[in-house]
Amino acid sequence: RLKHYRAIATRYEKHDENYLAIVKLASIRMWIKSYESTS
Repeated sequence: RLKHYRAIATRYEKHDENYLAIVKLASIRMWIKSYESTS
């Protein structure tokens, strides 16, 4: 879940583009973890 990532939950980034980049990175990390567990 994205809420587990502290930077997303507290929204440290002030600029929208930086915040979106953090959300994308967290999503990729979650996808990789789920992909590795199914392989």
